[in-house]
Parts: sequence; C-alpha cells; structure tokens
Amino acid sequence: MLKAVILIGGPQKGTRFRPLSFEVPKPLFPVAGVPMLQHHIEACTKVPNMKEILLIGFYQPNEELNRFLLNAQQEFKISIRYLQEYAALGTGGGIYHFRDQILSGSPEAFFVLNADVCSEFPLPEMLSFQKEHGEPSSFVILGTTANRKQSLNYGCIVENQETNEVLHYVEKPSTFVSDIINCGIYLFTPDIFQHIGAVFQKNQQDMLLEEPTNGWQRAASIRLEQDIFTGLAGQNRLYVYKTLSFWSQIKSAGSAIYASRLYLNQYHKTHPERLASNDEGGPRISGNVYIHPTANIDPTAVLGPNVSIGTGVTIGAGVRVRESIILHGATLQDHSCVLNCIVGWDSTIGKWARVEGTPSDPNPNDPYAKIDSETLFRDGKLTPSITILGCNVTIPSEVIILNSIVLPHKDLNRSFKNQIIL
Repeated sequence: MLKAVILIGGPQKGTRFRPLSFEVPKPLFPVAGVPMLQHHIEACTKVPNMKEILLIGFYQPNEELNRFLLNAQQEFKISIRYLQEYAALGTGGGIYHFRDQILSGSPEAFFVLNADVCSEFPLPEMLSFQKEHGEPSSFVILGTTANRKQSLNYGCIVENQETNEVLHYVEKPSTFVSDIINCGIYLFTPDIFQHIGAVFQKNQQDMLLEEPTNGWQRAASIRLEQDIFTGLAGQNRLYVYKTLSFWSQIKSAGSAIYASRLYLNQYHKTHPERLASNDEGGPRISGNVYIHPTANIDPTAVLGPNVSIGTGVTIGAGVRVRESIILHGATLQDHSCVLNCIVGWDSTIGKWARVEGTPSDPNPNDPYAKIDSETLFRDGKLTPSITILGCNVTIPSEVIILNSIVLPHKDLNRSFKNQIIL
C-alpha cells in the first residue's frame, strides 16, 4: 500500500502571498476554482492502492482547514488527516517527527509533495520509474528543465544520463550547476528515515557541544534538500524522473494566476465539466473559464481567457474580465474592466472602473522558462505586478487602479497606480 504526505507550511510562510493569506491559509487559496491543495489530493487519490493522505504543517487547526478536510474525505472516500508540528521543522524534520504515523500500516512507499507547486503530478509514472531504476528502496525526485539563469533559484540536479541517478545536488547554487531542477515532489521508501535519523543524531550532538539550551528544536529542524539530498547524491540511492508536463511554483499571488491558467488548461482532459461554455442566455466565454454555479453573471459580460469566478460573485452588464481570479462574494458593477487581477472576497468594483495589473508570466518564447518569483521592490520602485485587492475593498466608479496592491477593508476614493495602499 501507499501513502502521501503534503507539506503545507505555516502562517510565517507564504508572506509573499499577502494580503490574500490574511483571510485563508495559502494552501486553501482557490486556484482554477478549487483550493490549491485539492489538486494535490485529486492526483494522490488516482494512484492505485493509495490508503491515506497526511497533511503536515504548523497552522493552528482552524475551521476552514477542518471543513476542507471533512469535505475532501467525503468526496474522495480516503483518510485525510492533518498533523500539526509544534514548530517549523523544515521539509525533512516534519516527516521525521511524524514518522510513526507515516509508517503505520507499513506502506511500501510514500509520496511527499510540497503544497505550493502546481503540476500535472505524474505520480503513477514516478512509481513505475522507481521499479525500473536502482534497487527496490531507491528514492525518486521529480525534476524538470529550467533555463540556465532561472535554474539558480531552485535545487539543481546533476544526473547520470544513462541511469538517471542523481550524482550531485545543490540547493539554489550561486553559479550554474545544471538545468534540471527539483520540482518538490518525491517518492520515498521507509528507508529514508534512517538517513534523516542520522542527520538528526548528528545535529543533536553538534547542538550539545555548542549550547545546552534550546538545542532540541534546532536539531529537529531538517531540510530534505540541503541536509538529505546533498548527502544521498552519488550513492546509487537517489534518482530523478524528468517530467515534460507543466510545473510551476506558487510563491506569490501573481503566480497563482499563472497556475490557474495551467490547471484550467488541464481541465480539458481531467475535468471538462468545470469549464464554462458559450450557452444561450449566458455570458460570452473566450478561452478557459471556471464559473461557480452560484455566481450571478449578466449575459452581456465577456469573460476569459483564464478567469475563475468564485461562489456568489455578481457580475454586471458589459463587464470584461481577463486573466483574473474573482473570489467569493465580489461584485463587479456594470461596464467595469478587470485584467490581470485578483479581486478579494466581498470586494466591490464600481461602474466603468478599470482595475488592471501587469502579468508576471514566464517568457512565452522559451519553453523552459519558469515564473520569476520577483521581489516586491526593485531599485526602490514597486515592481509592476498583478493588481491585488484584499477582502472587502471598495473601488469607486470611473477610476483606474493600475499595478497596485490594496490591503483589506479599504474604501478608495480616487485612481492609483504602482502603489501599495495600506
């Protein structure tokens, strides 16, 4: 039997996702109409013999998380549990801390997925790849190809091209190492805990020598990438399965719109029922659009491509929406125009207002380009990015909001551009 572990992080993480992560834990942010984590869970449940999915993180269990878990268990008919860390233990420390839970029922292997990636999740392919490569207890990293410059922002993998063995692993190198990057999706056998345990033991001894107080927590914090993979590389234990299908990180709000586009595109194969079509008496749809059944949309509105509309959204006459995520309860009044934008929960955009951002998409002419996780500021200026309205923001009629980030509960009274409105 198999299990899956999804690492969801915690409230100190996902800061680049503000102001959206104020309202909802980042892993539950809706991408292409469903919470980010649901894409991971759907992929896991399609793997034959998958018995349990464990979420590990250090969010306080809250109502939203509990409701999500309950609904997912009912929908997918599989055990899904949340295990809360007592502190941020790193990608390896978390699974080591809960190793008894992961190993109960003795699974022969388990997947580990980072919550902030969007992917086609080729999990069955990784399983069959593992059976063909190395000894039965070898470990598999999912890799993909990046361009030379962007590879420096990721974990880089040097492989043996015949056997696909990982010979060398460097996390975020300072100079070019390899254009194969780590996708944050792994397949492990229970043997991995021996390697993590050895690092834990070594950390503990180092801590005792350095300082007797508070050493425990720092010893327990272990990073899979730097602490485990770097040591395993070149020992015939670690292999890389390279995927040609889509993959992206979801670090910033801008990358959520890009991820939404990738998932909406995949719905043609996996969930055609989630894509809206041009129906008599409905709005005009161009490209891939997700509309929640509870949304109320005027038939003269034009939506798409790459738009997802949440629960209870109201869209008036003549509204144009493109490359945007409209979250539940938002209202777009008549003839407003929303481009490259995330409109927060219960926000209102007035008549004839224009809310526009600058997409941070990867270079379309480079097949290996990834999304840049841009810093908010460059040379003292706000980097032009998608426009984000936090929850409960009101935009008056006939104004333009351009490349701006508006924090929750603001009533604007004029146009803004290139600003963070606190």
